[in-house]
Formats: sequence, structure tokens, C-alpha cells
Amino acid sequence: MTATSAGVPAGLRERKKAKTRAAIRDHALRLFEEQGFAATTVDQIADAAEVSPSTFFRYFPSKEDVVLVDDVDAVVAAAIRAQPAGVAPVAALRLAMREVFDNLSPEAWELERRRQRLVLGVPELRVRVLHQMTEAIDLMAGVIAERAGLPPGDFSARVISGAAVGAILAVLPIGYQDDGVQPDDFDRVQQALALLEAGLPLG
Repeated sequence: MTATSAGVPAGLRERKKAKTRAAIRDHALRLFEEQGFAATTVDQIADAAEVSPSTFFRYFPSKEDVVLVDDVDAVVAAAIRAQPAGVAPVAALRLAMREVFDNLSPEAWELERRRQRLVLGVPELRVRVLHQMTEAIDLMAGVIAERAGLPPGDFSARVISGAAVGAILAVLPIGYQDDGVQPDDFDRVQQALALLEAGLPLG
């Protein structure tokens, strides 16, 4: 285990950072639910989490990002990278998503549902979600290109990534369910990606 320049073990430092980040997010979501998103300030969130506003901004660029930052995307990207080299791009995404979502804890699913309920109820968050779709395409396209030994901006990798994200949105659109996406709903994602993988046959 390496040590930081301050003499604190790196692993311990990362755990403390993760704990602080989780506390900020938990108190923020609670305040958003109790008093409304617009009525909640960064100062209130920081006070509830017992951190300074500057510490809040070290973890989240804005209060919108507390809701919108999706920690699962990076985990899915890592799982795609871990798929065997011979697995085709869409199959790699399908297998990676199944692996990640099958192993999400009940607490992680509850966090996801809380996030989704807030997005559905706050217009400015819904607008930002549309922008995040582009970011998701960028992330997945980069991983697909990397696995194939292609440049990050490869055209075919972006098309495949965009098609996959579109397929997922087609079966789990924003507002798909009032209580958010449930674990069983990812069977629909698997079916959509399998259809894409098979060349989109009708019927």
C-alpha cells in the first residue's frame, strides 16, 4: 500500500473521500425530497453533511450533479474493457451491463430510484439528462474503440455506441415508471441489445 505525501495510506484516504462524497449525496437527496430541489441550497447541503461549501464543490460541480452524476457508468465501462478480446462490441456491452446490474446492492438500487424520481420531478434535471446521453455515447464509444485498437473518435465506434444507447432508451425511456427502473427491467435492456446484436430483425 502506497502512502500519500501527508503520510496517510492511499487506501484509507480514498475510503474517507468516498465516505464524504456519499454523505454529501445522501444529505442532498434527503433535503431535495423534504423541501424541494429549487428550495435547497448548497450551503444547506454542506451544513447537513458537516462540510464546507468549498468541500462540496470539490466533489460535485453543482447541486444538479449530486443527482445526475451516475457512478455506474464508469463501472460498466470497466466491465466492457474486461470482456474477452474476441467478444463483439454490442455483446461486450450486453454482458458487461448484465454483470454490473446483477451485482448492484439493494442500497445502490434504492439510490438509483431516488435519483430517477428527482429527475422526473425537476424540469431542469430532465434537460440535463438529455445532455448526459451524449456523454454516455462518448464514454462507451471510447471504450469500444480502445478494445478494437482504434482512435478514440473512431466513426464506427461512435455509431455502435449511439445505437446501443438509443436501444436502451427505446425500452427504458425517461419516465418509464413512476418509481424508477427496477432490477427486472434490465431484462428489457438485454433483449434490446440482443436484437441490435442480431442486426435488428423485425418480429
